[in-house]
Order: sequence, then structure tokens, then C-alpha cells
Amino acid sequence: MSLEFLWYIPNQVTPGHRGEPVTVDHNSLDTLTAQAEALEEHGWKGALIGTGWGRPDTLTVATALAARTSTFEPLVAVRPGYWTPAHFASAAASLDHLFGGRVRVNIVSGKDNLGAYGERESDQAARYTRTKEFLQLVRKLWTEENVTYRGEHFQVTDSTVLPRIAARGDRLHPKLYFGGASDAAERVAAAEADVQLFWGEPLEGVRERIERLRALSEELGREHAPLEFGLRITTLVRDTTEQAWAEAEAKVAEMAKNQGAPAQNPHRQTAVGQQRLLDLATRGEVLDDNLYTAPGKFGGGGAGTTWLVGSPEDVAKSLRKYQDLGITHFVLSDTPYLREIERQGTQLLPLLGE
Repeated sequence: MSLEFLWYIPNQVTPGHRGEPVTVDHNSLDTLTAQAEALEEHGWKGALIGTGWGRPDTLTVATALAARTSTFEPLVAVRPGYWTPAHFASAAASLDHLFGGRVRVNIVSGKDNLGAYGERESDQAARYTRTKEFLQLVRKLWTEENVTYRGEHFQVTDSTVLPRIAARGDRLHPKLYFGGASDAAERVAAAEADVQLFWGEPLEGVRERIERLRALSEELGREHAPLEFGLRITTLVRDTTEQAWAEAEAKVAEMAKNQGAPAQNPHRQTAVGQQRLLDLATRGEVLDDNLYTAPGKFGGGGAGTTWLVGSPEDVAKSLRKYQDLGITHFVLSDTPYLREIERQGTQLLPLLGE
């Protein structure tokens, strides 16, 4: 299977995300469009657009960026608690229709600011049961007509989404990405997702999870195409190994100096997947060849908890090792975002071509 490389568009109201320069227009349409256009120019497939309460709506941002580009594919992060399945399936189908099949979807189930948007499902088991139903129903609405569905959380009667999703080769609908490391999350991914996204764990941890998810797929009687796997990670790439590590250590020193800023989503710190990443620091500051765990000790969260650090050749070698385990989707990033889109598109991606 061919490899796909996407970037990350932070989609933040507050400037200065992960070392991005603070500017008044950091999330303006022109700034975000410049990033999307640079992604097209430098060989990237598209970008993940992050979601969370208190951030711009991802589907709105994706629509604006797709309208200003020609090949850019937004990976639209959404939370089932923000949307009902039929409403989302219709909105995403409209976007996919307008922009020629350029939509991808990342389903996020972790807790957020529940009360702010009327969320009720704080219990993990209930959240993942609801997520499973969301995935099942959205897929049905994209691929079937006159859908009647009766779940614990969602119901529709004689529902047909218009316009219909147009089949494009073996792509029957937008690809459904999903993350999560708990037992409940893995059972949902194994049965219902198209792509399981991992954060930057060491190779052996990723190997174990892929083997477990494949076994779960068989155990649960997965009805879809085989589950695919992706890696969402920070890649700090500089011209030489020495330059990369010097800058990585300087960035972490700055993070340590500024530690104490409140987390945007404090619930993330208690998530199973996040805790797995934070625990890596107890095993060493550098794991495998160049997986840097120190950022997690000083406020790095999510994909910023661990970094792959090195020259283009160093980082390409590490990403190839993940590929050997079965990873085919890569969502990379570093700051400043625009500069690194260009640098890594020019220096890293050519080393990873088929």
C-alpha cells in the first residue's frame, strides 16, 4: 500500500502554538490558506485540522481551505458529542461533493469541556459505545439509502443523505480515522474505523498495538476492508543531526522555563494514550534511535509529547521503521509551521518516496 503524508494545521484561537511565532493574524484565512497552498506545493497530501471546544469549527475551516486550493485534502477532526451522525454525514457529504472527494474524517472521542456544549457522556464505556454507533451510522448513511437505525444513542428512520457520496475507484466514502489506546477504544477501532492513528510511541509499542488490533479485528468479525494504521508525531528536522539535537534541546529548555501554562484540554492528561506517552520519559530521554521523550516532561501534549529528531536521513530512517511495522499514514508537524512545511517537504519527503 502506498504511503500518505499529511501535515497539521493547528486551528487555534490563541497564538503561539508549540513555538509558532505570535502574530495577530495567526488563524486568519490568508495565513491558513498560505499553509494549505504550501502543502500542495511541497508534496503533502493534506493536513489534520484539530478540534476542541474553544477552537474554530473544523468543518468550516476545512471548507474555506478546500475552496482556496485544488488538491489539498483536509482531515477534519470531529467529536460525536458536537454532532449528530445524520447531520455530520450530510455536512461532510456536501463538502466531499463540492470538492471532488477531498475529505477525510478523524473521529475524536476523548473528553472535552463537556458542559460548554451540552455534552452528557462522561463515562468512558458510554462514550465509546456512542462513538461506535456514530461510525456505524455515518458509514451507512454514506453508502446506503433509506437507512433505518436503532441504537442506544442514535436513531434514524428512512434516512438518505443528499448529495450522495460518489464512489471514486476503491474509495466509497471519506476515510474514517480514529485514535485511542484504551481497551474500549481499540475495540471500536478494530471493528469500525478505517485508520487507527497512533501517537509517537517506540517501535515495539506500536508493533504490539498493531498485532493486538489485527487480532481484535478477527475476533470481532470486522466487516470492512482491513484496518490501516497511521502515526501522528512531531518531526524536528534540520540539515544535520547535530543542528537538530541542539535546536530540540533549546526548545525543551524554553518549554521548561515557561512551564505552568494551563492545558487547553486538561482531560487529555488522564487519557490512556496520553499517559502511555508521558510514561515513556521514565524509560529514558531518547528511545529507539531518536525518539525524544523530554518534551512530555515540560508540557508537551498529544503529538508534541515525543519528537523524532535528526537530519532528514535520520528521521526518514525512523519513519521507514514504522512503515515496516504496517504504518502507511503519517501526520507530521513542527513549528514554525509554514517554514517546516517547506523544509520537510523539500528535504524529508523525497527520501520517503516509493
